[in-house]
Amino acid sequence: MIKFKEMENSEKLLQKMKSKNIRPIPKWRFVTKKILTGLAVVLAVLLGGLAFSIILFSIQQLGFDLLTHMLHSRVEFLLGLLPFLWIGALLIFLILGMVSIKNSGKGYKFSPSKLLIYNSAFSILLGILFFISGGAQWFEHIFEVNVSSYQSVQEKKIQMWSMPKDGYLSGRIENLNKKIFILRDFSKNKWEVDYSSADKPTFLELEEDMEIKIIGEATGPGTFRADEIKPWGGNRRFGNRNGQRDN
Repeated sequence: MIKFKEMENSEKLLQKMKSKNIRPIPKWRFVTKKILTGLAVVLAVLLGGLAFSIILFSIQQLGFDLLTHMLHSRVEFLLGLLPFLWIGALLIFLILGMVSIKNSGKGYKFSPSKLLIYNSAFSILLGILFFISGGAQWFEHIFEVNVSSYQSVQEKKIQMWSMPKDGYLSGRIENLNKKIFILRDFSKNKWEVDYSSADKPTFLELEEDMEIKIIGEATGPGTFRADEIKPWGGNRRFGNRNGQRDN
């Protein structure tokens, strides 16, 4: 009797669907949606990881050396260091990943806070791996080459360390003696730098063709007194042995 009623209800349902021209959704659509949702989650996490790796790369390259020496405008300087483009990209990909998981078959089981934690954790772990493997520098360089309006990490770093009037200078050593060396900055200007009383890390041995950054004071046109000398850092060279800047 129960089976008969179930069959009768099924028949009524089918008749109702036919009368309203309603057709069952093909199975392949559900499979396709599941695959696309999975790809969206993976892509969002990967791109979020890349964005986070470039944030790490920016912090590693720019550093906070200057921040401890800033007597004013620290907030402005800090804002200049932060890679807002990649911070924004990270947030966007985190949101996309959360939405994609929420729309998946079992996404309803996760609360928004759990989705945020899981997404962030995966993106951070991938970002650290990308950063350690050098992927962040490679991707950032690709972006720099192909997007004309993009200010790269290296360009921002050069800008931050090219303020001689404020006591910050950087470039490549050309001639060196015990007290003075000639520095060609990133704008090709020459500076006579007195480093006789400068502090520098014990591992840093100054030599010609070395790139450095300096904290000190401009003492006149084309002259500078160095109080602190630090290695430029990073893998990209300002110039090679032939004196030509790398592209």
